[in-house]
Amino acid sequence: MTHYTSGISNPFPPGGDQGLVVIMLKLFSSRPEHPLGDGKELKRVLAELPVDSAFKALDEIYGWLESLQSADDFRVDQYFDVVRQLDEAAQPHLRRVSRDYLTSPRLSKSDERRMWTMCYNYCGEVSSRYARAIERAHHSPKDRGSEALKPSLPLAATRLMAARAIQLKWVKLRYGPIGEDLWRGLGRSYLMAEAAGYAQKSVQLYPTQTELTSVAQQYLQALMFYSSSMDSLMPLEIEVADKLITRFLPGFIFSATCERDSVYWIDAASGSPPARLARRPEKLTTALRFFAPGTAPQALSEMLREVERGTVPSDLNLGGEYLVKVLLPALRHLAVYWAPDPPQREHPRHAVKTRIAVLRGFDDCFTVFAGDIARLGKEHVAESWVVENVSIGGFGAGVEELGEWLKIGALLCMQPEGGENWVLGVVRRYSKDAEGRASVGIQSLSRHAQSVDLRPRSAGFSATGAIPGIWLRDGDTPGEARLVMPAGSFDVRVNLEFAYGRQQFVLTPIELEKIGGNLEIGRYRQQAAS
Repeated sequence: MTHYTSGISNPFPPGGDQGLVVIMLKLFSSRPEHPLGDGKELKRVLAELPVDSAFKALDEIYGWLESLQSADDFRVDQYFDVVRQLDEAAQPHLRRVSRDYLTSPRLSKSDERRMWTMCYNYCGEVSSRYARAIERAHHSPKDRGSEALKPSLPLAATRLMAARAIQLKWVKLRYGPIGEDLWRGLGRSYLMAEAAGYAQKSVQLYPTQTELTSVAQQYLQALMFYSSSMDSLMPLEIEVADKLITRFLPGFIFSATCERDSVYWIDAASGSPPARLARRPEKLTTALRFFAPGTAPQALSEMLREVERGTVPSDLNLGGEYLVKVLLPALRHLAVYWAPDPPQREHPRHAVKTRIAVLRGFDDCFTVFAGDIARLGKEHVAESWVVENVSIGGFGAGVEELGEWLKIGALLCMQPEGGENWVLGVVRRYSKDAEGRASVGIQSLSRHAQSVDLRPRSAGFSATGAIPGIWLRDGDTPGEARLVMPAGSFDVRVNLEFAYGRQQFVLTPIELEKIGGNLEIGRYRQQAAS
């Protein structure tokens, strides 16, 4: 769309009675110069939004919101009403673009980036427009427009907070850092609403939503989302986890004082993120707020047990049909981070600086652990990463050149500089700094892996059709074996067999462990074939 700029063209030549009439009309007219100051024009714009493309419709509304940035000739209640109607019209399109971003299997990188940018920027633009209306009302409280807007201030502030909280989620969907501006915008908007007396005022956020919410609840939603450590979840799991936080929000505790059960704190006036109470605030201020999961972990545990039995609660409304395989990881993740004592590092990490050669993906890893390194060296060049810290369970590394493949659940085989042994690992955490440099947390799966061909057994003899597997030979329980396999290979009804050296082994299925992406780990009871 062509973005509107304020000012009207004069159909009359300069001077003369006609020009004087136009000037007089402009002086005494109460209607804003902006096209959307005309109620009929606003109605027409909304009616003519594209119906065949959610992205185009959202882009159109975004453009109109941009055009309102300097439209100060609106009476403030009228300004809010225009923003409100545009925002309500945008919601179904925003949900559709968000859903397509998360669930479309064949998005190009350019389309993915375009959709992400639109959703993130829309939320930033609409939050700024609500903030502008609130600031004007607070600046001139006796103004007639401000008086008229007063009953709607809780709604304006709650929508502002909700939009900024969604921005925070979109940053995490790309594993980026949350900037000071976003934290400061959330905290100060909350403090302003609290000072004005409506931070706890319940409102219906949008006409299509039956649940009530408030400024304080939206702030708490953002705080709990960040504190739940989303860096180890896939994007769709992050979306599900965010919706689960909304579901359990009434059980959380939020207070201006540090209670016995408080786990986290934040200085709402600063640009800093929330922190665990393991690190105490340096000084007490009136902007300090404390929060904790409260009774939410118990309710979540009940739901987790139900979903583990294969049923999704009928009253669970996540805004979409999410399969149990997506819901379960999100529930299990939140159960860990909402525990009374949130997880600490299992093993101490030690700072180092060394380089490792990295090959990635199941095919390359299978080739490495089959011993065919010479062939692989001719086909693929290993990437060079810098290891920054190590522990017994894995290590953290910095990555300068980001590939599209780098994500949670990516399988890696790694060789330290100057070493000969290859280690099999999987990316468990992923984040990016403000310069776009990635840091990954890698869990070590095996230092003595072995590639094998797995064959289903049927009626006591080997069936045809080999399944490639990488046998994790260290750390297994005696009499058991764990194997990395392509997704869909594990079947609890099917025994497998494989040969190693001169020995034949039979595997009886026990359980499946999900890695992420297109891989899984099968755990089996292992015995020598008779």
